[in-house]
Amino acid sequence: MKTFSPALLSAYTTFQLGGPCHSLIECATPDELIQTVQKLKNENTPFLLIGGGSNLVVSDCGLNTTVIRYVSPTPLIEQHGHDITVSASTILDDLALFCVDEGLEGLNYTTGIPGTVGGAVVGNAGAWGKQVGDVLKSALILDAQGKAKTVGPDYFGFTYRHSRLKETNEIIVSVTFILKPKNPTELAIERAEILKKRAEKHPDPKTQPCAGSFFRNIEPTSKAQRRQASGWFLEEARAKNLKAGGAYVFEHHANIIIKGPHATAQDVHDLQLKMIDAVKEKFGLTLIREVRFVGKFNHTSQANQEGFW
Repeated sequence: MKTFSPALLSAYTTFQLGGPCHSLIECATPDELIQTVQKLKNENTPFLLIGGGSNLVVSDCGLNTTVIRYVSPTPLIEQHGHDITVSASTILDDLALFCVDEGLEGLNYTTGIPGTVGGAVVGNAGAWGKQVGDVLKSALILDAQGKAKTVGPDYFGFTYRHSRLKETNEIIVSVTFILKPKNPTELAIERAEILKKRAEKHPDPKTQPCAGSFFRNIEPTSKAQRRQASGWFLEEARAKNLKAGGAYVFEHHANIIIKGPHATAQDVHDLQLKMIDAVKEKFGLTLIREVRFVGKFNHTSQANQEGFW
């Protein structure tokens, strides 16, 4: 466990944006997280919990609060037959690779998705019609008072890219998934194909800082009888031509915002509003963000101080 006071949050998000915070505490293990959360709650110290920072835009002004970063540099996974228990601090793709090596099917579709296991569960991450909530068996969480309890899948109320933890701000410590056996070679081939497809459509955040897909796919409506990719609607609305300051839309995928040279968090905020307006004007549909804004931004109320405990 390490503490930095202050810390520049641009170093902890895939967008590489964000001002300083009062202090940042790095926790890698469940014990470190529980100890830190309970200490801060006993002190009545507000805090923001982040994982890999892949679905996050932090204000240029920074945050006048403590930030807990729950990320493990190495995967923390225990296997019990076909069940696995994993620290929520584990990188999601590390878990996907572990499952391939051990011949366990059920999470291969998470290959290449950025972020941590905890973030994936809170947002019910997934791809190609599958989601992590489908294979979750139980989870150890911290409630609003910092007390630990074990809950089952029904507790989360999983829906598309959503769980009730987005509203309750409870914290995931570790997760148990129930998986099935499958030939590791077949899983490895499938993983390679997924990585190839993602590379064709998605930028490398190391060279083109971003947060991946920015908006949730469109729910069935009179204009979309089944859930459809937001990228298609953005493409049709010519969102690829939009810019705001140093932020621009990725040329190969209209649902991804790229941080260009000298871009600010406010630029990203302004650009996503332009994208929302473009789709609204052409289709009468309102896009819903997957990405979370924290801190102070101009011309918004939902973003201010969202996500604090």
